[in-house]
Amino acid sequence: MAIKGNIYLISAIAIIGGGLFGFDISSMSAIIPTEQYKCYFNQGPSGPPFDNSPHCSGPRADVQGGITASMAGGSWLGALVSGFISDILGRKRAIMAGAVIWCIGSTIICASQNIGMLIVGRVINGFCVGICSAQVPVYISELAPPSKRGRLVGAQQWAITWGILIIISYGCSFIAGPGAFRVPWGLQMIPAIILFLGMIPLPESPRWLARKGRWEDCMAVLALVHGKGDSNNPFVLREFQEIKDMCEFERNNADVTYLELFKPNMINQTHIGVFTQIWSQLTGMNVMMYYITYVFAMAGLSGNNLLLSSSIQYIINVVMTIPALLYVDRWGRRPTLLVGAALMMTWLFADAGLLATYGHWAGPTGVDGTPEASWLVTGPPSKAVIACSYLFVASFAPTWGPVSWIYPPELYPLRVRGKAVALSTSANWAFNFALGYFVPPAFVNIKWQTYLVFGVFCVAMFVHVFFMFPETAGKTLEEVEDMFTDPHGPKYIGTPAWQTKVTTRRVRGLERGEVDAEKHTAFHHENGVRTNSDKSV
Repeated sequence: MAIKGNIYLISAIAIIGGGLFGFDISSMSAIIPTEQYKCYFNQGPSGPPFDNSPHCSGPRADVQGGITASMAGGSWLGALVSGFISDILGRKRAIMAGAVIWCIGSTIICASQNIGMLIVGRVINGFCVGICSAQVPVYISELAPPSKRGRLVGAQQWAITWGILIIISYGCSFIAGPGAFRVPWGLQMIPAIILFLGMIPLPESPRWLARKGRWEDCMAVLALVHGKGDSNNPFVLREFQEIKDMCEFERNNADVTYLELFKPNMINQTHIGVFTQIWSQLTGMNVMMYYITYVFAMAGLSGNNLLLSSSIQYIINVVMTIPALLYVDRWGRRPTLLVGAALMMTWLFADAGLLATYGHWAGPTGVDGTPEASWLVTGPPSKAVIACSYLFVASFAPTWGPVSWIYPPELYPLRVRGKAVALSTSANWAFNFALGYFVPPAFVNIKWQTYLVFGVFCVAMFVHVFFMFPETAGKTLEEVEDMFTDPHGPKYIGTPAWQTKVTTRRVRGLERGEVDAEKHTAFHHENGVRTNSDKSV
């Protein structure tokens, strides 16, 4: 029982769902430049069957964009329906269903005979990633104590970075023929199998159990995870009472559809969650991951040096995510997002300036016959471009990477949390799809100005976060709802974002039982309005 109630173990198993997306990124980014992949899916004009050239052109730029983006398209749909699946089956079983779907998609991808079959398999895989990426943060946030919620939900991003780092594709690139890409695409099933089996003994979300009226099970899970089996633990009693009061309030105000997310009293929370995910894509990070081989080819790297340099970026991504997991609950969400946006805009503008000043057009066929690698820079400036790319990743990894998963599940009341996070995550995948499709042609047509586009987005997200994104660190999920309904703030906004503060130290005292749970928080229901006596937001 103690092992099943260990929140770190629960999170470690659940976040494998995030790692699946990382495996996809690494398997595609490392395979895209290989001759085995380009020749098998070749669309000309170079290489068999078009001519006898030893170098194949591979899929056209727009087709490659479609292949890459197809997974994000499936993820968009999966994220949207995950709210319904999660509300019906539960958070745990929704994640398990996603693992089964991943194995089906990976089987089709591994057996791909043509581009159409490859895209179908990737759409199915994306459906799984959409479900898991939306519901794993919900599952963990509903189980985790407030003082640890940030690091535990943020661990999903760390799992993504590990999935990217475990570049089985690099070793497989030495295999002759289609095995070079079929082997890594087949091995992607292993983590999904581990995820499915690992989830079986884990508890269900206590908040989902409460919504279904399973109060004894709800109390048992809270005691198991937060009280080491003691149902009389003060923090367990406090959490149980908060959940009970919230469920009672929501039962009297039940109206749970996606349309509710766009009502005046919810639109602010909805827009914050959706834009958290949109901005995380518009930083350009996933572009840097999927198409890093194009960027480094423009900096003069080729062959094994190209793949090894890419792997350094993946290592930076893993290592630099760790500080966020350790300290994000102390730093808070707002400062982390603001610092990340400021640093990333710096490196993006620096890359654009270096390429514009010291680079030149690489011709219609691009660098080494890759039209997407349309700009070439050599000498010391090329090293500066690579350094800025590394610094960009080092800036994203501890900031927008984990916080974009931590923040949305904290924003919403229980009655809409599953659907609201699903909507937010679907926005992530919609923009992931658009950018995956847009970037290869962008590198061909607007070249280095692509960096300027993402740099401007980083400026915009900095301003947006400062004025509209409140602090949620150190607050229970129920206290966050009180912050948005604060009658002393602007109507439908609540407490102004720049006035909110981190309260992690206080909530740690509560978790240790240092404050009388009954004295700390009292929930009142007067004329259908829920209020909280604690105003330390």
